[in-house]
Amino acid sequence: MIRVMRPLLHGAVAGLAGTTALNIAGYADIALRGRPISDTPEITVRSLAAKLRIRIPGDAQTLENRIAGLGPLTGYTVGLGMGTALSLAQAAGWPPTKASRYVVASFFALTVTNAPIILLGITDPRTWATSDWISDIIPHVLYAVVTVRVLDKLEAADPSFDGQIPQ
Repeated sequence: MIRVMRPLLHGAVAGLAGTTALNIAGYADIALRGRPISDTPEITVRSLAAKLRIRIPGDAQTLENRIAGLGPLTGYTVGLGMGTALSLAQAAGWPPTKASRYVVASFFALTVTNAPIILLGITDPRTWATSDWISDIIPHVLYAVVTVRVLDKLEAADPSFDGQIPQ
């Protein structure tokens, strides 16, 4: 049990570190360029709730406050989940090289966060300006770099962890 828990815990910690880096990069971009905060997370929560026929409780203001809280929480959930998935994949021996871990983590960070908003019709990347792409890619690549580096450091710092999930 402990051998399975370690990659889960390592992944959650690494995913949290990566998500923090992604958020810092995003907020730094907002501060530097003076651009508005994205309402995409809240729109996604509303769209998903409607699609899944889930009622978010509360009167007008309480409902807005809940949605404002749920939006960022979905990002943390995705970041922690992806960190955990990367850790489990790494513990299982895939992907084999450090370079491929960075590429896979970057690809999945971009795909997992953008696929729902594209599929829900919230955005269309074909209409994005170059600055939109840059402000999306840089934080997600930073997420991947931090997540993979933290995973590597955690595994190196834990001599009792052999990096393998028992069969």
